[in-house]
Amino acid sequence: MDLDQLDLNPRIIAAVKKAKLRSAGEVLRFSGPDLQRLTGLSGPDVRHLLRAASSHLRGGSVSTALQLYRQKEEFPEQHQRLSLGCPVLDRLLRGGLPLDGVTELAGRSSAGKTQLALQLCLAVQLPPWHGGLGAGAVYVCTEDAFPSRRLQQLIAQQQLLRADVPGDVLGKIRFGDQIFVEHAADVDTLLDCVCRKVPVLLSRGMARLVVIDSVAAPFRCEFGGADSARRARRLQALGAELRRLSCAFRSPVLCINQVTEAADAQEAPGAWAEQVSPALGMTWSSQLLMRLLTDRPHPEEAAHAPPHRTLRVVFAPHLPPSSCSYTVTAAGVRGTPGSESC
Repeated sequence: MDLDQLDLNPRIIAAVKKAKLRSAGEVLRFSGPDLQRLTGLSGPDVRHLLRAASSHLRGGSVSTALQLYRQKEEFPEQHQRLSLGCPVLDRLLRGGLPLDGVTELAGRSSAGKTQLALQLCLAVQLPPWHGGLGAGAVYVCTEDAFPSRRLQQLIAQQQLLRADVPGDVLGKIRFGDQIFVEHAADVDTLLDCVCRKVPVLLSRGMARLVVIDSVAAPFRCEFGGADSARRARRLQALGAELRRLSCAFRSPVLCINQVTEAADAQEAPGAWAEQVSPALGMTWSSQLLMRLLTDRPHPEEAAHAPPHRTLRVVFAPHLPPSSCSYTVTAAGVRGTPGSESC
């Protein structure tokens, strides 16, 4: 009985026991007036009782969010991130992808979304002291075949992209053997994969990253405007399961998404980012921890300037809206130094 551990006058504790309240937790189930009626104690005595019971259960003083943030050296796992394999991109995201939650990477075709996803599939296999998680990745394709040729090219170029990692460390990792590919052409197959197959790999420690490329394709194919309610229910089911897996296994989930472009977007060069929106609407947005948006130059702009693309943080609980430029090369996705902006 934890009542005897409360720093209270024995008279108050005796009155509480006489009212057949057996613990501090039971005391806190009642309001002040109810406790007065049950125990016969005065108002000041009841207030002392409630303060002592809550302090006992809390186990110490209240901590602010700022204090918890400053204690990240004491709780490193709570602040761990999955590196994107590029210092510029990592600075934009304060270290990389959070381990708990669903991150969306949206953008037009050819903006480099799949390139970045493949790069993450390699980065996750590195040890934690090099920004990885020491495990493989699950890659679920819903549109095209898995880009195995491009993956092999990236593996061959790892020493060039990851010059920060010693060659002997890279040489020991069999990158191609730790990426588990699944194809899901419809919503039922996608949900079955996420609910049955992915948890097996995560629970065995074989994978610590889940990529879905793309989340919009099966939903856009199967559901029309008249099926919006059913589509919303399936989206919520998918989002809930992805969040559960990410939290349970501390594994980041990256969902590539398509965008809907305004009809007049081509008439306003340079304003593309303001005239597109990720697919699947608010139902899907509410499932996300973080949304990233990629941009690429219009064809007429690319002819007169280097093909720099932009990665933008749309929303995240720990990041301000910000962006940086990047390029896609044979070695992978590289951020442009000095291009970060808020």
